[in-house]
Amino acid sequence: MGLRGWADRLAERIAAVNPELTYANLAVRGRLAGQVYAEQLDAALALQPDLATVLAGVNDLLRPGFDADVVSGHLDAMFSALTAQGATVATFTVPDITRIIPAARPLRGRVDALNQRIRTAAARHGVIVAETATHDVVTDPRLWSTDRLHSGSRCSCDRGLL
Repeated sequence: MGLRGWADRLAERIAAVNPELTYANLAVRGRLAGQVYAEQLDAALALQPDLATVLAGVNDLLRPGFDADVVSGHLDAMFSALTAQGATVATFTVPDITRIIPAARPLRGRVDALNQRIRTAAARHGVIVAETATHDVVTDPRLWSTDRLHSGSRCSCDRGLL
């Protein structure tokens, strides 16, 4: 069956109550926020979605030269374009990856900076924010894949988790 990420699981849950759901997952693992903006936004807008989820920036904060303002600028532009077209947009804050990957402790400030900017951009555009940064359950190692960057198979709908 291949990888089933959170977006696939969310679509499955929505389809259970709305069988007319048309779903497209444009995500490509490993993309930086600028790449998501450049490569996926136009395709998303062409679909004229009622609901769009935007999750980008985690790969950026892992790289040297991370700039939270640049990353949030890409997110802000995506939020703006999608909401201007009438889509309900949802996004996520970044979990405290230092609790999943102890060697990542130097990145804690970057996570906090990105999360603050995500909240600010989301508020500016009326974007729904799933506040994952503050919930202990999202840092439970059993819910993560072995790379500790993507959700794992135990992050399942049978327990009410996506």
